[in-house]
Amino acid sequence: MTRLMTQMLGLLVLIGLIARGRSAEEGKLPDITNQTFIGMCVKAHNSHRSSVNPTASDMRYMTWDEALAKSARAWARSCKFSHNPLLATPRKLHPDFHPVGENIWVGEPVSSFSAEKAVLKWYNEVTDFTYGTLTCNPRKMCGHYTQVVWAKSYKVGCAVQICPNGVEGFSRRKSALFVCNYGEAGNFKGVPPYTNGAACDQCGGGTCEKNLCRDSKRDELKSYSWSPDWDPGASSSASCNAFCLAVLLTRPLSILLIFAGVYGLQVLYPNLFAYE
Repeated sequence: MTRLMTQMLGLLVLIGLIARGRSAEEGKLPDITNQTFIGMCVKAHNSHRSSVNPTASDMRYMTWDEALAKSARAWARSCKFSHNPLLATPRKLHPDFHPVGENIWVGEPVSSFSAEKAVLKWYNEVTDFTYGTLTCNPRKMCGHYTQVVWAKSYKVGCAVQICPNGVEGFSRRKSALFVCNYGEAGNFKGVPPYTNGAACDQCGGGTCEKNLCRDSKRDELKSYSWSPDWDPGASSSASCNAFCLAVLLTRPLSILLIFAGVYGLQVLYPNLFAYE
């Protein structure tokens, strides 16, 4: 009996270590409610938007949007290096914006993730983009850059996810997948990402801050009682956090421990459960 109890306790300790390890791993990457993460994502975008060359006369200041972040998180959970097929479907990625823009970044090891570095990598595609002709160098990609500096995009929501089995279409190794969604969407064929001219010359009201057009109503942070109904993590074990995992694993073992305890009492005190 003592040996059985020791084994059971050993299993409980092991489960605790597994849950703790998983929690520590998840803790390496920020959630979409992390204010530092939100600030970094917004600042990185606005920093590049304010310094475009040639200068922009209608570049809007970008602020955070929680609904876009929810959709970014949902798609990041799929661990696919491809664009969400629902970007143009109304109310699938946002209750108001459709279509929705999207940028994706993958990095390994997971510790290599940095929101600033990811956005910088997208922006650096500018070296292959020619504003005057709206063309991208052959066999190069410029769409990430043009979305980052798309003047009419004024809301952004980003998320990062650990993909332990790799990212489909990119790598089979454990990676970090970073997704940003944008409203209004950018990258319309034949349309320049912004209008060249004196900074803020075409803001149409509001104020000018670091070459960006600001509007108090447009810049408001809104709260939505909305979530994407296609989120693979909303109803699957993939969304189970460390506490949830520990509960699921310890429940059957707790039952076994109860039975083991009753059995032990019967062995040590055979008359304890005797009835006349």
